[in-house]
Amino acid sequence: MSEQNTASEYTASEYTVIIGLEVHVQLATDSKLFCGCSTQFGAPPNTQTCEVCIGMPGTLPVMNRLAFELSLKTAVALNCEIPRFTKWDRKQYYYPDLPKGYQISQFDLPMSLNGWLAISDPKNRFEPKKIGIIRAHLEEDAGKSMHDEAAGKDDSRIDLNRCGTPLLEIVSEPDMRSAAEAKAYLTELKLLLNYLGVSDCNMQEGSLRVDANINLHVDTPQGKVATPIVEVKNMNSFRAVERALEYEATRQFDLWRETGQRQGDVPKQTRGWDEAAQLTRGQRSKEESSDYRYFPEPDLVPIITTDEQIARGKESLGELPAVLRKRLEKTYRITPYDADVLVNQGRELVDYYVETAETCGDGKLASNWVQQDVLRTLNQQEIGISQFPVAAAELAQLIEVVRAGKITTSRGREVLAEMTTSGKPLGETIEAMGIQQVDESALEDLCRKLLEANPKIVAQVKEGKVKAAGALVGQAKQKNPNINPARVREICLQLIERM
Repeated sequence: MSEQNTASEYTASEYTVIIGLEVHVQLATDSKLFCGCSTQFGAPPNTQTCEVCIGMPGTLPVMNRLAFELSLKTAVALNCEIPRFTKWDRKQYYYPDLPKGYQISQFDLPMSLNGWLAISDPKNRFEPKKIGIIRAHLEEDAGKSMHDEAAGKDDSRIDLNRCGTPLLEIVSEPDMRSAAEAKAYLTELKLLLNYLGVSDCNMQEGSLRVDANINLHVDTPQGKVATPIVEVKNMNSFRAVERALEYEATRQFDLWRETGQRQGDVPKQTRGWDEAAQLTRGQRSKEESSDYRYFPEPDLVPIITTDEQIARGKESLGELPAVLRKRLEKTYRITPYDADVLVNQGRELVDYYVETAETCGDGKLASNWVQQDVLRTLNQQEIGISQFPVAAAELAQLIEVVRAGKITTSRGREVLAEMTTSGKPLGETIEAMGIQQVDESALEDLCRKLLEANPKIVAQVKEGKVKAAGALVGQAKQKNPNINPARVREICLQLIERM
């Protein structure tokens, strides 16, 4: 029996998913990588071009120093080795949106290599691990082809505004073993880039693009069999990446069971993700590096990276997300999940939380209020923390009032909502809402009246049906919305016990 037949009959196989990601990040520069044209998004088509970025004869490129500095900063943050010598190469291929017929990139001597990025999952779907970074190198972007199949005209137009836009291509090792790990890697990478300030990572504007390489290692009685590697493109969100990889793993396994295809039997393939249909579609065979006929760029001199430049890059990093999470957990005694949620919102919100926690003296309560109430308002109003009308010190005072039992948590949330709407400070808001603290004697008097008016409830509680006391709390809130429900329940139970 042939190995192909054995594979096709072996339906109960277990397999390992092998995933590597290539991420193209647009760097936060005002001008392109080798010319002075603007990189601003949204300009009319073909209005941000010049002789250099569209490759007119006789023009010479000049490297954007800031683009290299941002790349170096990122490479250091990704724990990469920084070679002291790096050069440029021409990656040659023909496509309508590449008027030069080649792309200036880096091939055998990239500006950084052999790094790693640590990932984890608050939901514990996988163990924390380090994802290797093969290389992170600089290159220029191509233009954009706009196809009009949807309108039925089959027209294609070319916008060359993106030609020459500086990109940092970050290539991972094939270390991810699930779509969830791939999404976690992308989320952590984007967060890191945002904290570094090297890119806005806006996928809708093309500032961050992801290609995935995926295949399977299938366990068979004859040993492991590797399926052909597939590159998946056209994924416009991290959730789309996750869905595409989940689909592709299943598709490859089903195909292997039917045909026994293995690595080497068929060429590598490039497939595109169809978000509407929720499946991948074949596009072309995948190119190898030899297909691009790389050779050293003759119009650009190599780059010598000094120890001083690397040291400056390290000094500019600041506190990175992984370190910040640990500090929040240790200093404010919050869970890893809470720290992850806060850090993922960005540095400004973390600073707001830290000021709130420091002022009120309770990190856990501050975390709860920021995550549940502040973030809900930010999401509803689609604003950032800098636009939130309640200062951290005011929120901390409100938390202290609630913690002291002067008002209930639900009442405190009403106060915060009013402060958010009116912009008034805590004291004025409480006064305007008519909130007054009910002293202990008045609270006890109210409870006695409730017990006198509800003998059936009293009898039920005496029979051991303690939950019946909840009705007394409800009546108390109707008579005075400023009461503390927990305290009312406690007093009522104490009085019933004495009866």
